[in-house]
Amino acid sequence: MSVKAIFKLVVFLALLFVVLYIVASNRQSADFNFPLVLDKKVTTDAWKIYFGMFAIGVFAGAVLMAGGGGKGRSSSKGEK
Repeated sequence: MSVKAIFKLVVFLALLFVVLYIVASNRQSADFNFPLVLDKKVTTDAWKIYFGMFAIGVFAGAVLMAGGGGKGRSSSKGEK
């Protein structure tokens, strides 16, 4: 494994720890309002909102990091 991959893994695990710590500390109900999608206020456990936002962020990061490749500049054999 490269140093870059290990660093990314450590950062991801640190973020996961923070989210799980927040989830463990917030057991009360919380109001969630997102007017563009939801017409009414949703009341649910705070841990569900935190974990859902973290999961959306991880998914979005994974999609952004999975580059398209292939459309970049190709080099010929004579070019160095």
